[in-house]
Amino acid sequence: MGKGACQIMRHLVLGSAGQIGAPLCEFIEKQGDEVLTFDIVDDPGQDLRIYNNGFLKREIKKCDFVYFLAYDVGGSRYLEQNQDKPHFIMNNIQLMQNTFLELERHSKPFLFASSQMADMKHSTYGGLKFIGERMTKALGGTITRFWNVYGPERDLDKAHVITDFALKAMRENKIEMMTDGNETRQFLHAEDCSRALYMISKNPAKYSGLSLDVTSFEWTSIREIAEVVSKICGNAPVIPGTKEDTVQKLVDIPPDKEILQYWTPNLTLEQGIRNVVASIEEMHGKVL
Repeated sequence: MGKGACQIMRHLVLGSAGQIGAPLCEFIEKQGDEVLTFDIVDDPGQDLRIYNNGFLKREIKKCDFVYFLAYDVGGSRYLEQNQDKPHFIMNNIQLMQNTFLELERHSKPFLFASSQMADMKHSTYGGLKFIGERMTKALGGTITRFWNVYGPERDLDKAHVITDFALKAMRENKIEMMTDGNETRQFLHAEDCSRALYMISKNPAKYSGLSLDVTSFEWTSIREIAEVVSKICGNAPVIPGTKEDTVQKLVDIPPDKEILQYWTPNLTLEQGIRNVVASIEEMHGKVL
């Protein structure tokens, strides 16, 4: 490696093929640093549920910073169907236990991808993330709480709400919603998220022990999201559901704005959604 300003960092991205991981890897490479990828979808040996995983040991040993993004998670539909099932709980317990053991063993600086749902006592997923936050704090890592990060998605079976709406508009020429759409969320595009995470990696001591909300800091209703998707996808009719949201209920708690001292998002919601629609056609064809 070079010295000073020319030093090249090695970034290990756990969950490198995921919705946040894949754009992050691209972003890091554009900065001239090296990326070490690690994702079960690319290699069965890269399964964080495997105890004493030799591949994980080697990759952590040779990296400078670790992004712990890997998790068994999906959009609201996926969580509603799976978060209270034994396999979901065990998957996430095992991958956290094994990864945190190696992070502690090698004393590598890292960040843990958490969620605003970590404070939601009704949510099994949130409870698991809360445990991960406690371990991260104990090890001196950085907690990054994501508020609905969206972007290109490889696994359409786990699609989050924006991708889900776009798929419905493309396939069915209408957007049928699961809920009445009155619930509000904050959304952040993966490109803006990548900038925030990379910033943390470049000065881990500065952010060690902190819990940072990584979000747009703008509230938007799910109905408004559907209307923007409709506008982009040929004005597909929006058909609200009748039930209230149960997965992320009681979510309208203001995020902490500490991260705004160091970073601000750039993309507007409409710009980000247009990016998602274009990525669906590029990655999956017309999906009709």
